[in-house]
Amino acid sequence: MLIRPMDAADADAVLRIYQAGLDSGHASFEVTAPTWATFDAAKLPAHRHVAVGSDGTVVGWVAVSAVSTRPVYAGIVEHSVYVDPQAQGRGVARSLLTALIASTEAAGIWTIQSGIFPENTASLALHQRAGFRIIGTRERVGRHHDRWRDVILLERRSPAVT
Repeated sequence: MLIRPMDAADADAVLRIYQAGLDSGHASFEVTAPTWATFDAAKLPAHRHVAVGSDGTVVGWVAVSAVSTRPVYAGIVEHSVYVDPQAQGRGVARSLLTALIASTEAAGIWTIQSGIFPENTASLALHQRAGFRIIGTRERVGRHHDRWRDVILLERRSPAVT
């Protein structure tokens, strides 16, 4: 597996994998993947990566968004990581998170955060193994498929960026 920067040529694969995650019901409050233009505008260009399988197919992606435009929060980003259902359980997400941590630390970003549904136990375990810690639970933070959902807030503080 190869991890490389994401580019516009990856749009169809990235959005297909995103939609598959949304269809699982445990990935996001969103139910439909955005257009590439909307996705592209929301994600920081320097911190988008794809995982490519031995056949050249994109099997996963990771990207970040700024949490605020205020300068004091310039070192904090929120990330998303998605893996094709056929490639799950093979270390794809862990490899993507490793690449993301390296790129964000090189840019002076000191915190990566994420919100994960409590039912997504595989993602919670992955993030904790990658050095994320649970900050707390946002109870009944939003409605999803006609029911209230909690979100567990996690963060990874870089030991390298001080």
